[in-house]
Amino acid sequence: MDFNLSEEQQLLRKTVREFAETELAPHSREWDEKQEFPRDVFTKLGELGLMGVVWPVEYGGAGMTTLDYAVVMEELARVDAGVALSVAAHNSLCSGHIFLAGSEAQKRNFLTPLARGEKIGCWGLTESGAGSDAGGTRTTAVRDRDHWVLNGSKTFITNGRVADIAVAMAVTDRTKGNKGISAFVVERGTPGFRSGKKEDKLGVRSSDTSELVFEDCRIPAENLLGREGCGFIDTLRILDRGRIGIGAFSLGIAQAALEASTRYARDRRQFGHAIAEFQAVQFKIADMATKLAAARLLVHRAAALRDAGQEHTTESSMAKLFASEVAVEVAMEAVQIHGGYGYIKEYPVERYLRDSKLGTIGEGTSEVQRLVIARELLDLRGMVR
Repeated sequence: MDFNLSEEQQLLRKTVREFAETELAPHSREWDEKQEFPRDVFTKLGELGLMGVVWPVEYGGAGMTTLDYAVVMEELARVDAGVALSVAAHNSLCSGHIFLAGSEAQKRNFLTPLARGEKIGCWGLTESGAGSDAGGTRTTAVRDRDHWVLNGSKTFITNGRVADIAVAMAVTDRTKGNKGISAFVVERGTPGFRSGKKEDKLGVRSSDTSELVFEDCRIPAENLLGREGCGFIDTLRILDRGRIGIGAFSLGIAQAALEASTRYARDRRQFGHAIAEFQAVQFKIADMATKLAAARLLVHRAAALRDAGQEHTTESSMAKLFASEVAVEVAMEAVQIHGGYGYIKEYPVERYLRDSKLGTIGEGTSEVQRLVIARELLDLRGMVR
């Protein structure tokens, strides 16, 4: 059992870290304050192959592994969690759904420009009355000869205002519950499709989060993604990989918080000593590092299982649950170590704390992850996922 990254993966980590330090770090505070989405950064990420990390080369992707993707996500989130979140929604969710369920023509037409970074994607499942309970979906799609007509709205959509391509879930048969939900590809510029309210968020503020609105939005029948009625079923499979990405996203935030804390502890002096010499601070650093190491092992295990083609639902949920909650704990301790300076924006740890909380909510709350894990272990049926 090898816990080390390969030479290629170490080079990938170094490359992404250098990109993040050069292209993201100088602007992260400004983007956070202005809630500014750095569109040009995503073009550059596309040129590096990072907007299509795991997709095959024939569809414009880089053909890398899920573990490679976890490395990329961690390194981006270490510097700017908002950018990392937008990359995750683009890669794991929008592109992931098209790759999983799309026809060859849909992959060529939609996945290829997404993987190259020429277009940005978003994924619409959540509604104001349908979060963890997808059965509450109210957006509808009605067949009208060679078109589908969509009506409804989606909320909390990452990349909602900036995406060129959206994958959206809609009810096609209300009588079938979750099995009556289908997925559709909708392109920006389609009449009846627009972005709605932009959310003013606590954290990950450089990532756009907005509503999607469909008002008699007519799309070609061939924009049905996968089989009719399989949208929710496919969603569950997509979230397995997505949760690995969010786990890695949380690792990056926790790593940044730990690094900031160790630097500060060495530099900050009180009572004639660096505070790193105080046992209370040493214990905090030790606990932060230990929890982060454990979380990284869980994330990498889930990624390795996926790459091996093995079942990984439980492992993905464990990784996402533990890593996201560790990120909050580590960021909280980082603020405590910094004392009063941890509470002001001159130091980045307050941003790490704000950013970290999203990991415990997005792509299934911590409570939902516990339900998933318990359901799998106890072989229960009919629970949410």
